[in-house]
Amino acid sequence: MKHFKPVSRRIATALLCAATAAVCANATAATLRFGTDPSYPPYEYKLPDGKLAGLDIDIGNAICAAAKVTCVWVESSFDGLIAGLQARKFDAINASLAPTVARRAVMDFTQPVYPADIRLVAARGSHLTPDTKVLAGKRVGVLQGSTQAAFAKSNWASHGVTIQEYQDQDSIYTDLVNGRLDATVVLGSAARLGFLSKPQGASFELAGPRIDDPSILGASSVIGVRKSDGHTLEALNAALTRLKQDGTIDRLEKHYLGDVPAAK
Repeated sequence: MKHFKPVSRRIATALLCAATAAVCANATAATLRFGTDPSYPPYEYKLPDGKLAGLDIDIGNAICAAAKVTCVWVESSFDGLIAGLQARKFDAINASLAPTVARRAVMDFTQPVYPADIRLVAARGSHLTPDTKVLAGKRVGVLQGSTQAAFAKSNWASHGVTIQEYQDQDSIYTDLVNGRLDATVVLGSAARLGFLSKPQGASFELAGPRIDDPSILGASSVIGVRKSDGHTLEALNAALTRLKQDGTIDRLEKHYLGDVPAAK
C-alpha cells in the first residue's frame, strides 16, 4: 500500500496549481477517489441511467475538473464510509458529511462547503415537534451512522422514543408513508427536495423548529480526509476556496437547493 502517499502528493500538486493559478509544468495526472452514499437527494443520488448526480457530486467533479485530475466515485452505505476511508478504498468522503467531535478523532475536515439545516419530518396535523415530551412513545427513523442517528439516540432514546436505524434514507421515507414510522430526522433541504416535493411526501411536513446541537450535529457540510493525508486536505481546501471565489459553489447550491438553507 506504499503507493498511496505519492498519489496523494500528485493530487495535491494538481489541485494546488489549479487553485492558485500557478504554473506547474511538472504536475502529474492523478486520480482522486471520493467515497459517497448515493441515496440522499439532492446531495447525492442516481439518475435512471445509473449516473451519479447531486450537489456533492457536482462539487467533487468541479474540484477534479479544475485540477485536471480524474474523479472516481466509490459507492458505499453511509455507515461504511469512515471505515472505507481508513481502509484506503478512497481518498476522501464527499457525502454531506457533518464535522462532529467524534469524527474529528478519526479524520480531518476541509473548510465548510455549505450550511446544514437539521429538521424533523412528520405527517401534517400530527403536531409532532423535536421535543422529548411530544415524541415519547413515537418511532423515529434515522440514517445509520449519521449525526442525526447519534443525536436521536443520545437525546431521545432514554425518554421513551423508539429510534430505528436504516441503511438508506429512501427506506425511511417508505416506512414513514406506510405508517411504520412517525417521523424522521434529516437535512431540511434533503427532505424538501427528496421527499416533501414528491407525491409520496404530500401529506408530510417539516415539523417544529430547526434542531441545533453543534456538539453532535455540526453546522455545516465538509469533506473528510484521512489524518495521515495532509497533502490532500490542503489541496482540497485550496480548491474549495477557488470554487467559492469564482461563484461555482453558490451556483450549484442555488441549482440544487434553491434559496432555502442547505450534513448527515
